[in-house]
Amino acid sequence: MVNRNNPGQTLLQVKRLEHSFTIGEEYVQALRGVSFEVKTGEVTAIVGPSGCGKSTLLYLLGLLDRPDKGEILLDNKSVSQASDQVRTELRNKNLGFIFQFHFLIKELTACENVSMPLFKAGIQRKEANKRARSVLTKLGLGNKAERFANKLSGGEQQRVAIARAMINSPSLLLADEPTGNLDSENSRKVFQLLLQFAREESTAVILVTHNPEIAEKCDQILRMKDGQIVRD
Repeated sequence: MVNRNNPGQTLLQVKRLEHSFTIGEEYVQALRGVSFEVKTGEVTAIVGPSGCGKSTLLYLLGLLDRPDKGEILLDNKSVSQASDQVRTELRNKNLGFIFQFHFLIKELTACENVSMPLFKAGIQRKEANKRARSVLTKLGLGNKAERFANKLSGGEQQRVAIARAMINSPSLLLADEPTGNLDSENSRKVFQLLLQFAREESTAVILVTHNPEIAEKCDQILRMKDGQIVRD
């Protein structure tokens, strides 16, 4: 088992991953033998043009679908063809998700949005809210914990989404264009938060981005083209 107190260990291994799907009558080979590794405490950027397979790859890594061929190993355990129950448990306990569109519930406060994963895990409301406020404070939102989500700025809403993804201290955090709708200043802030989280929690972060400035600051860059990793 990977010891997260000792960063730099391999957490995720992707081996010869292939995946296809059909749109109407068109057959699409989205991934063509993708292989790479991700280590704890590091941020990996996935870059490439639209349609190159980035989102499909993230979808598979999030255990939301199964690949046609190949293997995904998380903490040295094969998970690519695991049962629905095991995959759901892994998503709840080991994976965190951040999206370009933060998907906050506008009728709930920042604290309530962040607490939701803990409620689902059976944590009592008082303890869940306490943890949520603690994470929000770390992200500079402690004074806005009780503000409704739709009363926050775009940058603040994205930080709430990050707090929600961080609340369970996942071993793997998947972020799909998390700065895509933010201005330059907020994009830098959000990336620094992800980098800080990776370092402090020894979490492996995989970040899909079109922002070359952010990609260049990551520990590893995976460049994709036509469903493959293009080696420099």
